[in-house]
Amino acid sequence: MYTCNYSFPVCSSSSSQRPSLPVKYDFSSFIGTFLPFPSKPLLRKLKKILTGVPETIKKNAVELIDAFVDLAFDFVDQPLLPSQTNFAPVEELEGCIHVADIEGIIPDDFPDGVYIRNGPNPLFGGYKSAISMFGKSSHTWIEGEGMLHAIYFNKLSSGTRTISYKNRYVQSDTFKYEIARRKPAFLPAIEGDSPAVFSALMLNLLRFGTVDKFLSNTNVFEHSGRFYAIAENHAPQEIDIKTLETIGKWDLHGAWDGPFTSHPKKVLSTGELVVFGVSAQRPHMKLGVLSADGRKMKHQVDLGLKRCTLCHDIGVTESYNVIMDFPLTIDMNRLMTGGPLIRYETEGYARIGVMPRYGDAKSIRWFEVEACAALHMINCFEDGDEIVVMACRARGSIIPGPEFGSNKFEWFSRGFKHIRSVDTSQKDLQDGAFFSRVYEWRLNIESGEVKGRYLTGTEFSMEFPVINEKFTGVKNKYGYTQVVDSTASSNSGMAKYGGLAKLYFEDKAFDLSLLDYQPEESMKVERHKFQENTFCSGATFVPNSVGVEEDDGWIIAFVHDERTNISQVYVIDAKKFASEPIAKITLPSRVPYGFHGAFLALCSQG
Repeated sequence: MYTCNYSFPVCSSSSSQRPSLPVKYDFSSFIGTFLPFPSKPLLRKLKKILTGVPETIKKNAVELIDAFVDLAFDFVDQPLLPSQTNFAPVEELEGCIHVADIEGIIPDDFPDGVYIRNGPNPLFGGYKSAISMFGKSSHTWIEGEGMLHAIYFNKLSSGTRTISYKNRYVQSDTFKYEIARRKPAFLPAIEGDSPAVFSALMLNLLRFGTVDKFLSNTNVFEHSGRFYAIAENHAPQEIDIKTLETIGKWDLHGAWDGPFTSHPKKVLSTGELVVFGVSAQRPHMKLGVLSADGRKMKHQVDLGLKRCTLCHDIGVTESYNVIMDFPLTIDMNRLMTGGPLIRYETEGYARIGVMPRYGDAKSIRWFEVEACAALHMINCFEDGDEIVVMACRARGSIIPGPEFGSNKFEWFSRGFKHIRSVDTSQKDLQDGAFFSRVYEWRLNIESGEVKGRYLTGTEFSMEFPVINEKFTGVKNKYGYTQVVDSTASSNSGMAKYGGLAKLYFEDKAFDLSLLDYQPEESMKVERHKFQENTFCSGATFVPNSVGVEEDDGWIIAFVHDERTNISQVYVIDAKKFASEPIAKITLPSRVPYGFHGAFLALCSQG
């Protein structure tokens, strides 16, 4: 945690300024992107030719392309099923709204701060498909402009506590541009017919200087007392935590160029921030170590990967960085030969890399593991000669979706089926492919041996893990996850989380439900189950500042009741995990399902 140096903010209702996007017409960047292996002499010659072209001609050319897109492409709404209504976007509210509808009591030792969750909130009514002579391309469920939903907890000097709610879009440059146009501008470019995806990437780059939008819709993090919204396709956007206004892109003072992970990790002993970014162009993955004060990039290195792995998370221990190179890949060559841009390659290799904090590509010790999908790590730590890596592991990847033209609903619906209802011996079977369990790898850095095992059984699927962040990179006793409602998810074709789980890594329970239903020793799991048709997102752990034990604190989550269409925030005592929430805060607006949440502790107002 960082030292606070300002008072808790009073909510502001100032409106945001949304100027149009200053487009950069970088034709040489376009050439380098879409010709994966051009010769250097050719590139130099083309750049020289383009340098001599007057800016007026370049601008007119782009305006002509823009007119072509408006004429040749039709944007079509992607409909939502009745069971998917809480994935629909909501409007921005004006100002900060006082919240008085609270069932239960917020404890006196609950810290002042803001509980904030990020998630996709697509503009202009929802996700779009673009149809043209090139075919059809579509937005996917992971896209949509980022919207922050924040609950402010403020205890006054009089002892009374005020709670307020605010939501606001992350106002990136591309967001401002589309708002100024008052209609969709960027062509969907993740899934679709290969010619349509390729043309979307090309036309976006020519018109806007970037192949896709700066979504900033996945997570929120703090470093050195400053706050950022992030999605890994672009640099973080700095956020004024008092108002949720977007201050601007954070490129680490010019030291970082390109994508940035949604899950940077802070090193406990030094306060440094370990980051990475992945790219379809070389270098496919680079890693950086940022100083504790956020002013200097102390280390930056190309990890030397031969493919673009769509890696979502990174691990740290006291001395090492831990990298997952799993077979979810982005490949421009595959796209240009008629395949998808993003694919989970079931026959591809998987490996975990362990590198010293300031190491280079040659210093990475790679450990081959069984191919699987693992988006989120729970924690990593050193145990003698072993590096322990814990993650939520599934047989198949929920990203990017089925081959274009397939029945998307059926594909997702089958993937969310409960694993006990399918034959898991058929590894290529889509049924139950997304069923995610806690898995542990033990990587021996002396012998090279790899040991792996499931820590949880098949009672329920789990994702979006969190821990007490004071134990990041060191051995911990507890973890917390969101529990997938397999039936509701399968019925809707979208992930729905019908409860929470507390993981006891040091407590064992005899469980017959592990892999192949053979008796094994698994860890204790305690469940907090919601009422029927009630689902959560953005769950996180709030430590008690005066607590002594690791689980002294609360789990807090945004929760939506689909029967009443009411959204609330639940506060759950982590030590009485299965009990009813100690407080339920009813919100003035519906909160759509989203991604990651964080609790950012702030100083109280005097």
